[in-house]
Formats: sequence, structure tokens, C-alpha cells
Amino acid sequence: MLEIFTILHDNGMLFLMGQYPQGPLGGILCTLLISLLAVIFAFPIGVLLGVARLSPFRWISWPAAGWVYILRGIPLLMVVFWTYFCVPLLIGRNISGFSTMLCTLVIYESAYIAEIVRGGIQALPSGQYEAARALGMGHIKAFRMVILPQALYNTLPSLVSQLVSIIKDSTLGYVISVPELTYAANQVNNQLLTKPFQVFAIVALGYYIICYSLTWLANRLEAHIDNKRRSENRTRGDDAPNQATDPNTIAIRNEL
Repeated sequence: MLEIFTILHDNGMLFLMGQYPQGPLGGILCTLLISLLAVIFAFPIGVLLGVARLSPFRWISWPAAGWVYILRGIPLLMVVFWTYFCVPLLIGRNISGFSTMLCTLVIYESAYIAEIVRGGIQALPSGQYEAARALGMGHIKAFRMVILPQALYNTLPSLVSQLVSIIKDSTLGYVISVPELTYAANQVNNQLLTKPFQVFAIVALGYYIICYSLTWLANRLEAHIDNKRRSENRTRGDDAPNQATDPNTIAIRNEL
């Protein structure tokens, strides 16, 4: 245990931010940055794919389903290699390992976010969409104004949980020299040579703290959403008896 504290004392900044500012940003900050950027860029793509999967037009829903099934059916490492070798050929110049890993995570995670969004939409009562159409809204406006806001709110816990998965997936950036936490740990291990267990125990602890904190946040969000939903259902349940004893309601029934 004392050796772990000694390693942290001597190499704490390398674990935290890599060689920055003398070199590129690395360590835990690089891991968090690439994960957050991946969520930010993959989210709108995932929303479009999730909505497209529910389209009544096959020429829209089938390509979206194919994208989701293919990416969910292959290992992330293969997508890393494909992006690493194919993107420079497509754009005509080399890109950094950070950009390569970011593109990989955006492409790969968009398929998972699409399924989260699709599940959130399908979990809503069908009457929501029908009521919006009855008010004269078109298909797109009904989704934009009524369906998506509720669905995305309900999927917040799942999106946070997906961020946890992205953080763990980002460790594969090590194979293309992305200076994230695992890569920084390997640099420390190469300097010390004789303490790999202690070095990677620090890495495991770092990932555990980050992922546990986000999982706790996801659970809190889920509990908050469940409590809000129960409160709304309870309010509707309380309103029903009041309507039955409302004087105006009784008068109308007597007239009938």
C-alpha cells in the first residue's frame, strides 16, 4: 500500500494529465475528454438513428437498422483498426490517435445510443403521439415537440450508463497510442519496471472511482424520474374522484 502512495506521489501528474503542458493532454483528463466528446457527437447521430428505426418507410428504417445491427455485432477493436487505416485514405492525410479514437467511439456508440432512444420512444404511451396528431401537428413536429422531449428525459439514466461504457471502451485507444489513462500507466510502468501490479492497481482504482460515481448518478436520476412518474400518476388518480364529484360534472350527467 505504501508503494502505491509513493508511485502516486512521484507520478500523480502523469496519471492525471499525461505530459501536458509540455506534451499532449493525457491521463485521466484525456480519458474524460474523449469520452465526453464521444457522447456529445454520438448523441445527435443516435437520436436520428433511433427515430429513423421507427419510421414507417422502409427506405429509412432498414438502413438505420443495418447500421445498428452491424456495429453492435462486431468488436470495438475492429472498428478502431478500420478507422485508423481507412480514414487517412478517405481524407488524404494522417490524423492523430486522439482524433481516430474519437471518430471510432462516435461511430460505434451511435448504434447503442440509437437503441436507447428507440426504447425511450417506444416506452411512451401511444396516446401521446395520437393526441399530438389530433391537435393538427405533423409527424415531424409531433416527434420534435411532444415525443422526443419526454423520451430523452426518460433515457437520461441509460445515457449516463452508456457514458460509463464509453469510458471503459476508451482504454482501447492504447493500441493506437492515445495518451489516455492506460497509456500513461504503461509509461509509468516502463519507468519503474518492477512494480506493474501497483501501477495498474492505481489505474483500476481510477476507473472504479469514475465509473462508480457515474453509476451512482445514473441510479439517482432513475430514482428521481421514477418518483416523478409516480407523483404524476398519483395526481391523475386523485383527479379522477374529484371529477366524479365535481358539481358541473354531476349537473351535466343529470341533464343527460
